[in-house]
Amino acid sequence: MRRVSMNARTAYETLSTEQIEVALFLIEHEALSEPIRLSTDPTERLSIEPLQYGTRSRWMDSDPEAEPFPFVLASAEFPSDLEDAPAAATIVLDNVAAEMAQVLRSVTSRATVHMAVVLASSPDLLEAEFRDLKLIGSEGTADEIVLSISRQPIEDEIVPMDRFSKDRFPGLFR
Repeated sequence: MRRVSMNARTAYETLSTEQIEVALFLIEHEALSEPIRLSTDPTERLSIEPLQYGTRSRWMDSDPEAEPFPFVLASAEFPSDLEDAPAAATIVLDNVAAEMAQVLRSVTSRATVHMAVVLASSPDLLEAEFRDLKLIGSEGTADEIVLSISRQPIEDEIVPMDRFSKDRFPGLFR
């Protein structure tokens, strides 16, 4: 069972609320000099020149002043908590620059994506967290880029890991 703060529980139960859920993303890849941080809410103004909004949070040991999560035009579908299905999520980014698709096409290995849900009023209190997900695929149009995120595919596991020999599994050979 997932633990939910009282602020989030109250916001879920009311017809209208001022509490806003924010999705925070931290994307890591060996080709990046530092992780990419993204937020789905313009919680506060980060800088005036250039004008930039975002969320300041301590999630994933981030320094709120030096490493904020900049706001991007995005929507997110959170991983479900079904027992029989893998945790899969979708991020839809508005395609506002042609360079976005070029960056996605230039990467050949999987990026690691960490995802958290917080409230804008309390960005350090996690409502939900999904770590070590892999960027499985990306599709783009002129309007949007859809990123599919899931666990590490089972097909990537090395099989067979161990050989069923007398030395390794002596109980099989009695």
